[in-house]
Amino acid sequence: MEGTLSMPILVVLVLVVMFLASAIKVLSEYERAVIFRLGRIRDAKGPGLIIIIPGIDRMVRVDMRTITLDVPPQDVITKDNVSIKVSAVVYFRVMDANSAVTNVENYLYATSQLAQTTLRSVCGQMELDEILSEREKINMNLQEILDRSTEPWGIKISLVEVKHIDLPEEMKRSMAKQAEAERERRAKVINAEGEFQAAQKLIEAAALMETQPMSLQLRYLQTLNQIASENNSTTVFPIPIDLFKPFLKLMDK
Repeated sequence: MEGTLSMPILVVLVLVVMFLASAIKVLSEYERAVIFRLGRIRDAKGPGLIIIIPGIDRMVRVDMRTITLDVPPQDVITKDNVSIKVSAVVYFRVMDANSAVTNVENYLYATSQLAQTTLRSVCGQMELDEILSEREKINMNLQEILDRSTEPWGIKISLVEVKHIDLPEEMKRSMAKQAEAERERRAKVINAEGEFQAAQKLIEAAALMETQPMSLQLRYLQTLNQIASENNSTTVFPIPIDLFKPFLKLMDK
């Protein structure tokens, strides 16, 4: 008699344990549970211990942490008809678990595809020089467009960064030649500016010496002293400029 009574009790205990195992769920601090009861959504629950009704409730776990999405290299034709490959990285997180589950089929896949198409669209509207020099502007445009598009999904785009721009080999060679030519141009401009400044100083020095004729003789003596200090056998005799003035006047006539 006791054996016959213990068997139903054992079966009941097993069923109760199975029910509790299916009904009790534990969520981590970064997780939320979207509950569907008979097909209708209820408020998201968690974190911690939650209880659902097996067979009636269906639970979908949603990770609320920041997700790093790697955007693979995209083939882009720039505004000036240059073919490049651009890759990026997107950081986002789910702000509304219910919207992320009900408003889009797969928010991870949808965000990835949207990031790829947006990257191609934004880069395709810019010239190559702008893409290379204004990455911050591209990042802000991408973030603004993605954030606006994913807002109905309950997703917040926190950061978008262009990771790598791959140029064709012929374009790399052309840019290297351009950079070399630019460096040569700057060197020539700097050299010309130095010559111009030196000429201005010489004109000012000549004007100053013209007011004091003896300064020219002192300059001759200083030059002679500098040459003699080099231990060479060259002898320099300064000739006064006044000796040439009669000849200069004859040439003017």
